Amino acid sequence: MTDTTQILEPPPPCPTCGKQEELCLCAELEKVQTRLHVLVLQHPQEQDVQLGTARLLTGQLANATHKVGLSWPNLAKALGRPTVDHRRWAVLHMGSKEDVAQVPRGGLAVFGRKGPDPAGDLVLADLEGIVLLDGTWSQAKALWWRNAWLLKLRRIVIHPDFRSAYGSVRKEPRKESVSTLEAGAFVLGKLEGDPGLQQKLLKPFDELLKRWKARRGPRRPSVS
Repeated sequence: MTDTTQILEPPPPCPTCGKQEELCLCAELEKVQTRLHVLVLQHPQEQDVQLGTARLLTGQLANATHKVGLSWPNLAKALGRPTVDHRRWAVLHMGSKEDVAQVPRGGLAVFGRKGPDPAGDLVLADLEGIVLLDGTWSQAKALWWRNAWLLKLRRIVIHPDFRSAYGSVRKEPRKESVSTLEAGAFVLGKLEGDPGLQQKLLKPFDELLKRWKARRGPRRPSVS
């Protein structure tokens, strides 16, 4: 007798966010207009497809660019523009524990070579955009060192007043570490003059974790 049993393969992931159908939130992402442009550079080997947040952030922003790769010649190439004034761009930098300690809890600061920039408020007011590096800690460091032009940008160090919603489902390198979405939402909430923006941008992340836990249970996924 011929065995006609077919092995059912899982449906293909969403072509936009890369997540499986039950975790896809693309249809629920509402576009938000911001003054600042957000550029997310994602390491190509970032493997946490199910719980990754980069596309949840850029999917909500009308003024955003998401790129996957290891290196780009300069900021303009990463953005797909002919020219860019790098002096009006900042990169979100995790900083050392000592750097973070110099930033008030719940705040952010522009850092120079010797610490917080006294003219930081003026710098922030004149920014055109911010760059976020997406991946594990080691992957983010690889992006940093492979793109020397990042050193030309202003550096922003944040000190979140909350713990990442990942909780026990994903290990972070430090207690103040947060996801790409949480970091971006935190910065935009501070710089866009909209008190409710941070929480609005975080809602899809809360829903993602809720769905993931319902499907898999509170187990920690394997993260490189």
